[in-house]
Amino acid sequence: MPVDPQIQALLDRAAGLPPTHTLPVAEARARYEALTALRPDAAPVAAVSEREIAGPGGPLKLRIYTPEGSGPFPLIVFYHGSGFVLCSLDTHDGMARNLCGGGGAVLVSVDYRLAPEHRFPAGPDDCLAATRWAAAHAAELGADATRMVLAGDSAGANLATVTALRLRDEGGPTAIGQLLIYPATTHYSQPMPSYTENAEGYGLTRDTMVWFWDHYLGDADGSHPHASPLRAADLSRLPPALVQTAEFDPLRDEGERYAERLAAAGVKTQLTRWDGMNHGFMQWANRVDGATAAMAEATAWLREIFPRA
Repeated sequence: MPVDPQIQALLDRAAGLPPTHTLPVAEARARYEALTALRPDAAPVAAVSEREIAGPGGPLKLRIYTPEGSGPFPLIVFYHGSGFVLCSLDTHDGMARNLCGGGGAVLVSVDYRLAPEHRFPAGPDDCLAATRWAAAHAAELGADATRMVLAGDSAGANLATVTALRLRDEGGPTAIGQLLIYPATTHYSQPMPSYTENAEGYGLTRDTMVWFWDHYLGDADGSHPHASPLRAADLSRLPPALVQTAEFDPLRDEGERYAERLAAAGVKTQLTRWDGMNHGFMQWANRVDGATAAMAEATAWLREIFPRA
């Protein structure tokens, strides 16, 4: 199908801006932060607070969202999208609120270190440390660590998959689900057809993904499973997953391939491709109809999976 008209209107609005990969990192970050003011209203939550914990590379900031109602609530640990280089707790505040309020769960959003100042594996190490902290301190947050889901979008979904692998392989704790929103699952040296089909014209471009990966990895091995989870030898014994992809996204095929591999490994997996949508579309929930529907799917999946703990 063609690009959704509401998405096309957003693309038209951004036409003529210099591509992200042509900008200095600081300028690219400022552009993404400026988009925060344009985001639609999000679901109501009862409270938002911030904590600073000791992380592997120094102080690590967390933003904690508490839903309305009485706890203990389920727990979501959320890793924002970024290309491993951009974005912040603020750029993904609306998405965090929608998942918290819609899912009825305490959500801990992780301000992990970004590249190129902090290259791989700094981000995954921060996410693992924050997840273990959230599970250990769940009770004081009004949450239940036995009902913990890992969630993220784009590079944040990559970090969610990697955290799930490391929890499995490095002594826990246990997560009961993975919410993976248009995940990046493999380095660009293993390109999928959607990298060519959607190389440019739909927001995120192939050249920008190359820019992201090169900043993130430096000289590190892009085939390492903690960078490219699609290349992990064993995906068994991982938490059930909802994988959401977008038709007009360079990352579409690698996300769908990851879902297929999870299912083949015996992991209960639900895959939804959102036709007409592009990478990043979930940020426009409550303004773009397809994004609103996809967020509703994500929160319904959360509410369904939580009672099974």
